[in-house]
Parts: sequence; C-alpha cells; structure tokens
Amino acid sequence: MNLYTIGFTKKTAEDFFEALKKNGVKKIIDIRLNNKSQLAGFTKIPDFEYFLKLIGVEYEYYPEFAPDKKLLEDYRKKIINWNEYEKRYIELLNEREILNKVKNINFADCCLLCSEAEPDKCHRRLLAEYIAKKLERVNIIHIK
Repeated sequence: MNLYTIGFTKKTAEDFFEALKKNGVKKIIDIRLNNKSQLAGFTKIPDFEYFLKLIGVEYEYYPEFAPDKKLLEDYRKKIINWNEYEKRYIELLNEREILNKVKNINFADCCLLCSEAEPDKCHRRLLAEYIAKKLERVNIIHIK
C-alpha cells in the first residue's frame, strides 16, 4: 500500500495538484492544526475541497493527527529541539489513542497533507512512519 505525504508551501497550485494526479493520490488526509487560515493559500478550506473534487480526490480532515499548539510553539520558539519534538509528538499520538483511529482508515493511495515544504522535520513524516509501524506493507512516498 502506498501512503504519500505532501506539504503545500513552496509549491504553486499547478505543481501541487499535478503532483497529486501524477502519483495517483485518491484521498488527501489533512493533518494540519489549522486549515482555515489565509496563510494556507490554495489549501484553505473550503476552497481546497473544491479544487480536490475537480481532480477526483477525496478530502478528510483529522485534526487529532496534528500536534497541539503547545508543542508547535515550544518548537518554533526553540524551547525544544527536533528530537524532543519527535518524542513528544509520538507521545501525543499514543495519548490520543491514534492506533484505534488508524486501524479504521484505508490509507491506500492516501496522502497526508501538512504545510512544511520538506518532510524531514514535519509531523507528516512522523505520522506516516507511525502508521507504517502499526499496519502491514506500507510504502511511504514523500511527494516533493
């Protein structure tokens, strides 16, 4: 099963939507804390749902997969480093009992959406790896 991830920053709308089509993405799973901000550009809800519909891609929003505000603030203000962020994010997933939710989602040809341009220091990579450890035969593909 292919599980994709993508960030929307540093991409044009054309590049973003063409990448989804090229990779055969069937559903976007939005894992952002805030998906209604003007900073979200072409991925701001409800516009984003409309654009996805035009290319035949479903949309689901799971804010419980997002880091909480405190964790984001601590990292952005450099109160914690990336290693601590990773540890606390995984702890948060466990506290939220995400495994129960993950078991009920078909992740085949789904794409985890976040804002970060690169997956290296982004919770979408951490979540994809978490899902891959819990489910069988998951191939993670980070769309650039």
